[in-house]
Amino acid sequence: MDKIENIPRHIAIVMDGNGRWARAKRRPRFMGHKKGVDAVREIVRECGALKIECLTLFAFSSENWKRPEEEIKNLMGLFMLALDREAKSMARNNVQLQIIGDLSFFSEKLQKKIKQVEELTAHCNGLRLIVAANYGGRWDITETTKALAKKVASGEMDADLISEEDISAQLTTAGLPDPDLFIRTGGEVRISNFLIWQMAYAELYFTDVLWPDFDKDELHKAIRNYSSRQRRFGKTSEQVIADKAMTSN
Repeated sequence: MDKIENIPRHIAIVMDGNGRWARAKRRPRFMGHKKGVDAVREIVRECGALKIECLTLFAFSSENWKRPEEEIKNLMGLFMLALDREAKSMARNNVQLQIIGDLSFFSEKLQKKIKQVEELTAHCNGLRLIVAANYGGRWDITETTKALAKKVASGEMDADLISEEDISAQLTTAGLPDPDLFIRTGGEVRISNFLIWQMAYAELYFTDVLWPDFDKDELHKAIRNYSSRQRRFGKTSEQVIADKAMTSN
């Protein structure tokens, strides 16, 4: 990939299209999910090579429990297998893993494995890989609201002084930069309750490519598209240009 000046610090991805990939190839849906894990491995490797700080992947939403029982069972088994197989590789490649979401719904065995891998990679200071599992943006905000309400009730905080920073500091992504670039594969054009507070100013990129086929070349396309955009954060184009000129001097 040719050098790009404007590499995003944080990329968030909804990995959509595993089932359709499998159906198109006349394979069981589970084979699409297995192929999707291969795509995850390649994208994690490439984000590390590009020195991207954070990659957040939407692996399993709180709404996905509505899927057929057999598919959920297979997904949980694949999650466990991926953690087991990739743990040492992540540690060796300086990738720090963090799982966000309501993990209480998962089996004790899976929760234990998650904790083990997080602890194994806690010292890593390269790419921060955040996997959203049994996660929902509204759930995240609701839990944050509850936590802040308790602080107000105890007298620890003044309700009138609660700031956006206080809310961000209580979310599951506390301490992480907000996503700069959001990618959704599979042709759907929505964010599906994913990081809805954090992505207030993210650049959105949608592609028809199904997740198992999303490789480093497709990632480069998304980053180039992002790099070509002017991020104004409420300012005018003229102000952004003037700010950039001042910074470069």
